[in-house]
Formats: sequence, C-alpha cells, structure tokens
Amino acid sequence: MNNDKIFLSPPHMSGNEMDYIQEAFETNWIAPVGPNIDAFEKEMANYIEANDAVAVSSGTAAIHLALSLLNVGKGDRVFCSSLTFVASANPILYQGGEPVFIDSEPESWNMSPEALERALHEAFLEKKLPKAIIVVHLYGQSAKMDEIMALANHYNVPIIEDAAESLGSTYKGKASGVLGELGIYSFNGNKIITTSGGGMLVCQNSDLAKKARFLATQARDEALHYQHSKLGFNYRMSNVLAGIGRAQLEVLEDRVAIRRTVFQRYHQELHQLPGVFFMEELQHTRSNRWLTTLTIDKEVTGVSTNSILKSLSDANIEARPVWKPLHLQPLFKGTKFYLHREDQCVSERLFNTGICLPSGSSLKEVEQMMVIDCLRNAMNC
Repeated sequence: MNNDKIFLSPPHMSGNEMDYIQEAFETNWIAPVGPNIDAFEKEMANYIEANDAVAVSSGTAAIHLALSLLNVGKGDRVFCSSLTFVASANPILYQGGEPVFIDSEPESWNMSPEALERALHEAFLEKKLPKAIIVVHLYGQSAKMDEIMALANHYNVPIIEDAAESLGSTYKGKASGVLGELGIYSFNGNKIITTSGGGMLVCQNSDLAKKARFLATQARDEALHYQHSKLGFNYRMSNVLAGIGRAQLEVLEDRVAIRRTVFQRYHQELHQLPGVFFMEELQHTRSNRWLTTLTIDKEVTGVSTNSILKSLSDANIEARPVWKPLHLQPLFKGTKFYLHREDQCVSERLFNTGICLPSGSSLKEVEQMMVIDCLRNAMNC
C-alpha cells in the first residue's frame, strides 16, 4: 500500500513564482490590471506566435468570450467535439445556443472529419450552418486540423480551438491553438502550467482581442461615469495570478519534455501487454502528453477498466476514465450527435475502455514504476 498518494496531474511550481508575486505586492498591482498581465499576454503571444492574447479568469471564460466575439446567440448552432470536459460546451448554453456534438476518430481521439463533413452538409441543406465549430485537442494531442480546416473554410464557419489541454503541443510546426479563428488555453491547477485558476484567449485578429478585453472588463464604455452599452463579463485575470503564469511559462518546454518522458516510460513498460493500446501521436505533430492515456480491451485482458481503476485507487493512486462524451451527459440529453461512421461510435468506445494515468511533471520515476507494477498486477501480467 502506498501511503503517499500519487496524483493524476498536480500543480508543479518552478520556484520563480514568488518573485513575480512579491513584485505585484510591493507595487500594489493586485487588481485585474497591471504589468504582469501585460507581460504574460505578450510572452504567451510570442511563444505561440499569435498576434494577441487576452488573460482571463478561466478557459471556460475564454470560450464564452470567443462565442460572444463570433456573435453566437439564441438558437444558433455550434458544433463541438463530444469527447471532452463539459466546460467546452457549457458556454454555448450561456449564449442560448444549440450544441451539436461530433464524434471522435480513432487515431487522434479528436473530432472526426468524416462526422463533421456529414454534419456540415446536412446543416447546409437545412440552411442552418453553425456559427462556430469548437475543436478540442484532447490530452495534448492535436486534432486533424488540415481536414477540419478545409471543411470549415468550405462552408465559411469559424473555428475555435479548445487547446485547454494542449499548450506546448504543435501541429505541423505551428502551436496548437493558433490555427483557427480563435483559440483558448486553461491554466487550471491540473494543467501543464497553472496560475491556480485562469485561462487565455488567443487571436490572430488584434481588433477581436481589443473587443475581448472590453467584454471581459464589464464592457465599460469610454466615459467619465460608469456607462455600459453592451453586456460584458468580469473575466479578467488578476495581476497576481498573471505573475504565477509568467514563471510557469518560463519552464513550459521543460514540463513538456518531462511529460513526454513519462509517456515514453509507460509505453516502454506496457505497450507489449496484450489488449493495451496507447493514444497515438499523429505524424507531424508533437503532443505535450499532458496526460498519458491508454485503452484496455477487456476481451483480451479479462479485466475491465473499472476493476483496474479500483486497483489503482486501493493503492492510493489517482487515475481516471477518459472524458464521458457530452452527448451521453444528462445535461445534453436529446442533443444532436454525429457518429464517426454509421456503425462506429468512437467516443463511446474510448470512454468505456480508456484510462488516464498519473502524468504530472513532478512524478518521480519510483512513483511511476509503482503505477506500472499496480497495472501489471491488476491485469495479472
């Protein structure tokens, strides 16, 4: 029995965070404005090679702002990956929109271009094309963006990249999150870098970024008194948290390298086991390997993912199933959903067979070997 719990993806501080925090305190820049925010936005934009970036209170807030910028309103359709966390789609409901969920494809586990093509064609025939497509880059692996972008461009539908889990990943040499009209990142406590809570909206259009800052600060008009002509939000990141983000961004490449090493060790030790299959890395992409994920074929191994998860939990090891597809969530009951293929629902198969393993950048090799040994024992290997 392991007395010290091994967590899935705990925060990992660099040591430099307190320097930026102390500076914020000494200069009294505590509110959602200040030098750390300005610098964090510029440093992030430079890292991902985007025109502009807007630091906000969460990745969810960034998606909400993106939908607002694209004028998604009541009754408007928004297509969204189904295999993702609920935060990817909740902002569609905030805007009164209608989510339509798109299945995964088996290679990247992300949005299926085949399903998306059918969904867009049907929407075109119905004369009700979506106002936006939210493409999620799951567990650090980029979706098949060439195929998805070609379809979106053909139907003139803007793409929002939900890169909450994929900061530090690349697709054909470009940063995950900068290929679409808008992109978002999350700095939640479990992400590859964290500000404790926070997010970032990235734009290639500086006018959109300017509008996003306006909306994120309660849409206050330029006037001596408080005047508001549009609905706004209280979504700006604090200067203190932005300081944490600056220190974290400095070590991002190190964090990616460590998590990729964690994945490689899992793969080396487990990939030859019958019935075990790891999430692939598409050709010409680099996954940040935020979480190492694999599937277990019960017909081959003789054990279910639930029994394996229980064995890990009993050993004080935190592991999780992969995301429950949104089309199966009670919140979205009755929502339209497009399968990868007529006889193949990839996202449900991944949910029923997938496991996320401890993958933090502070994970010690001895701890990882404990996880591996526990998995082997659970599968009688």
